[in-house]
Amino acid sequence: MSQELCRDIRSRMYNHQLLTSILISLCLILCSPLVANGDYLIGVGSYDMTGPAAGVNMMGYANMEQVTGGIHFRLRARTFIVAESKQGPRIAFVNLDAGMASQLVTIKVLERLKSRYGDLYNEDNVAISGTHTHAGPGGYLQYGTYSTAQGFVPQSFDALVTAIELSLAQAHDNLKPGSIFNNTGDLENGGINRSPSAYLFNPPEERAKYARNVDTQMTILKFVDKNCGKSIGAFSWFATHGTSMSRNNKLISGDNKGAAARFFEDWFMSSSSSFSTSRHTRLKPLSGALVRKASRIKATGGDSCSKADIQSSKVRQNNESRFVGAFCQSNVGDVSPNVLGAFCLDSGKPCDFNHSSCHGNDQLCVARGPGYPDEILSTKIIGERQFQKAVHLFTSAEDEITGKIDYQLMYLNFTDIAVVLDGNQVVKTCPAALGPGFAAGTTDGPGLPGFQQGDTKISEFWKKLRDAIQEPSQYQVECQKPKTVLLDTGEMFSPYAWAPAILPIQILRLGKLVILSVPGEFTTMAGRRLREAVKETLISNGNGEFNNDTHIVIAGLTNAYSQYVATFEEYKQQRYEAASTLYGPHTLSAYIQEFKKLAQALARGDKNVARGPSPPDLSSVLTSLLTDPSGDSPPPGVKFGDMKNDIKNGPFKVRDRVNATFWSANPRYDLLTEGTFSAVEILRGNKWISAYDDDDLCLFFKWDGQFHKNGSYGVATIEWEVPEEASAGVYRLRHFGSFKTKKDSPISYFTGASSGFAVIKK
Repeated sequence: MSQELCRDIRSRMYNHQLLTSILISLCLILCSPLVANGDYLIGVGSYDMTGPAAGVNMMGYANMEQVTGGIHFRLRARTFIVAESKQGPRIAFVNLDAGMASQLVTIKVLERLKSRYGDLYNEDNVAISGTHTHAGPGGYLQYGTYSTAQGFVPQSFDALVTAIELSLAQAHDNLKPGSIFNNTGDLENGGINRSPSAYLFNPPEERAKYARNVDTQMTILKFVDKNCGKSIGAFSWFATHGTSMSRNNKLISGDNKGAAARFFEDWFMSSSSSFSTSRHTRLKPLSGALVRKASRIKATGGDSCSKADIQSSKVRQNNESRFVGAFCQSNVGDVSPNVLGAFCLDSGKPCDFNHSSCHGNDQLCVARGPGYPDEILSTKIIGERQFQKAVHLFTSAEDEITGKIDYQLMYLNFTDIAVVLDGNQVVKTCPAALGPGFAAGTTDGPGLPGFQQGDTKISEFWKKLRDAIQEPSQYQVECQKPKTVLLDTGEMFSPYAWAPAILPIQILRLGKLVILSVPGEFTTMAGRRLREAVKETLISNGNGEFNNDTHIVIAGLTNAYSQYVATFEEYKQQRYEAASTLYGPHTLSAYIQEFKKLAQALARGDKNVARGPSPPDLSSVLTSLLTDPSGDSPPPGVKFGDMKNDIKNGPFKVRDRVNATFWSANPRYDLLTEGTFSAVEILRGNKWISAYDDDDLCLFFKWDGQFHKNGSYGVATIEWEVPEEASAGVYRLRHFGSFKTKKDSPISYFTGASSGFAVIKK
């Protein structure tokens, strides 16, 4: 049986399972509404945060050749706010379709919120968390290690800051009396441990307490409007990496968690005719009539339009009635969505267990997602699995959250924390450093040739290169052992700091739910130890307020970013996660010690916790190496929006790919926020209606830039994979864009549409 046929069968199976799940769940939600007591004020918001879709290094894989070249689907910032009263205690949680939170982004967002709301939203009660997609534009973090080859990218940065601000503002404006329901359940096939040999270094008696070497629990919050009993949003936490899309992908994508959010929001909206009628019809026109009608519709040619025209062409309009579904990250450090495991590219055999390499070569060991070799399908499947579990938990959630809203935050200098271990032994954390296992990369994305996970030795060549950049101090060498220092980031300050020293830790309380905001990627066992320690501290200090029903959730990659946190035992093997545990072997012990202090203060109602040193704002010293586009003009005799290659070979049926190529300008002139670069339009009577756009996983916008002596321009390819739910009808593809003729000229907007084509149903 061919791979193509296998993928087709798999896709059909998932579609039928998904349909069954949706129908059952829709009946549950429509027929069994919960009574909302309205103990809180609740609000949700969402805003487009898609950054530059051309020529910007992506954040995650550290692959300089991975630059944006289009959009798989748009990225969003999603926010919930819960308050006790209009001016009373509150928390705000923002989930980003981004690789991670950024300290600089957090600083600038808080400045904007202060100018809007005074002290209502501040560093104590606002958490900003990343899903850890590896398919978003980079250039928005402030430390040297996390800079792309292009340095700081203002357009990426501004897209994030603005989206966070406006999603939170939307949630604030929508605050209304409502209730929150909590539910948990296990998702068994959403991730596997990508460093299983390191996990085995943990004590056997500790491992015996858990059935799996990854956390399978998903936690969900369901927000219900008191006035109408209608759900307005849901936020869930589950640990799996945003690496379904590979290091070779160049399309902006929210990866599996962004996909899950899109599925969830569309599922909820599917009961609204205003959304569904643009895609579906009960009419069954004859195929021959459709083909003849489509053949008479010619391409429009390029034409001018306005930005408002583009935004009005969106299928999903962003308004206060929009349901918000978010899939948040947790202790994801060693959890991969590539659940088929890692195999050697040359032999097809499983990779070496201890080093995840093949014959000593890390480049040959690559993990496979469930849709292998199709990463788009893998993204969809892992997204669907999270979505389906979330729907089940959402529709069966009956445990209402009540009680106090509270929060605590402190900043810590992680380069020099004195940690008291059992037996009163005092140890210290170290300045940040990376080991050779970091350079090896992971099975989700191999790193540099010549390295393996688990390496504790480096060659003379790399040692000389390291020392030329920054030779580690003897203190650093001893402090980091058994890690060998490959890159001494914590002692590198030119032209500015390469690694964070000061980091935030934060606790948000919502009744019996406690969220731990951590600025990194905790491994499975590291997260378990932290949750357990905090829970024990709350119970022992809470005077009965906390008990075994208290539920602890880790929100990973939140408020800032500092790579990984492995356990002391995992650190010994020096696989990727341990080699990327910046502050030495006692990093986790430091987190646990300091979180216990915060938890004790929270439990006792102590608001006098020492704040600690504030993190730096490095915006004044950051450098940008990416120049802005300086003016585009099409080839002679051509207008932007004209067809380069029109649609061929119709009619089309489900799972066929339809594509057309347009003459276009650099998409960095305007990000078309809350708009779209591409659309699939269906003919309804004499009117064209947008049925699919940049937010749909079945529609791809691909950009290829070209530079010629007769002008600077590119081509945009719009590609549509006809989905199951598409109705029979006459369609066309449309492209939107913007350009400047000179660097300082005003932005002009354009559009163009392909010739018509028919979609027929079997």
